[in-house]
Amino acid sequence: MHDNLSKLQAEALEALAAATEAAALEAWRVRYLSRKGGALSAAMDVIGTLPREERPAYGQAANEVKTSLEAAFGAHQEALKQEVLAAELAMGTVDVTLPGRPPSIGHLHITTQNLREYRAVFAEMGFEVYDGPDVETDDNNFGLLNMPPYHPARDMWDTFWVSQDSNLDPAQRRLVMRTHTSPGQIRAMRERCPEPIRVILPGKCYRYEQITARSEHQFYQIEGLAVGRNIRLTDLIGTLKQFAVKMYGAGQLRVRGSYFPFTEPSIEADMNCVLCGGKGCSVCKYTGWLEIAGAGMVHPVVLKNGGYDPDVFTGFAFGMGVERPAMLRHAINDIRYFYSNDLRFLGQFG
Repeated sequence: MHDNLSKLQAEALEALAAATEAAALEAWRVRYLSRKGGALSAAMDVIGTLPREERPAYGQAANEVKTSLEAAFGAHQEALKQEVLAAELAMGTVDVTLPGRPPSIGHLHITTQNLREYRAVFAEMGFEVYDGPDVETDDNNFGLLNMPPYHPARDMWDTFWVSQDSNLDPAQRRLVMRTHTSPGQIRAMRERCPEPIRVILPGKCYRYEQITARSEHQFYQIEGLAVGRNIRLTDLIGTLKQFAVKMYGAGQLRVRGSYFPFTEPSIEADMNCVLCGGKGCSVCKYTGWLEIAGAGMVHPVVLKNGGYDPDVFTGFAFGMGVERPAMLRHAINDIRYFYSNDLRFLGQFG
């Protein structure tokens, strides 16, 4: 039986030497090395018909022949490529003076680009960046922001709860994936008190929501916080208007009364739609206005929890999304694209 393998190897090598073109080389591969119908595959199929004691030796010999033929095929294929290249160079069909193909260069994710733009705009207004953790205590995420246990405001967020940390104080053991960036307010105030502060808190938030074209279980927010003496609501409105002008080129800002448990009074800020000039379109739902932020004056309870005396200090806070404004800016109709890692989408924002 081993003689059959030797004959097959000699025949294949002879045929390989005669293959002088790529098409002939591929035909040789199919004839001898193909798993379906190849001569070597057929030779190995007979192992099952051999006596048990002969199978190991035959199988080893067949594998050696296979390895030898594959190596010969690879070497012959490379030799043919070099011959073709040499022939093209001799004929002058390859212009070696042409510029090479530049490598594909990566770029920042669209969300990162927007975050950096936000940071630059607020940096001009004197805000510094303060980073908080993604995993927060129940107290920081809810309790110290004027949302004690069973407060109805907690129903505004569906929460990812994390296993308890036994190393923490019993009152702080319950851990959550932060549902908003507002917990950073408590951390920033307690770290900087009693000094005045002006910070933005960018970061990812998590909510237990159904994933649709308009909502994700993870998304980015930017929180803003300013605490000091004699800070007024007009300071907040001026800050948001300056942001709208710098970021979007908006000319008008309007405020509407709203409710957030950690601010009092609370407002929502809208800018005139920069896509239709305030005339009304499908993006602004024909109102001429686009919401840019929820905001308000920091609640006295939150100031006190942060270490500041609410009779002496006042402050404002605002929060805004990152993906949704980008969707409006670039006419993106599905928020899931931001986390799909699809280069066809991401490549448009290089």
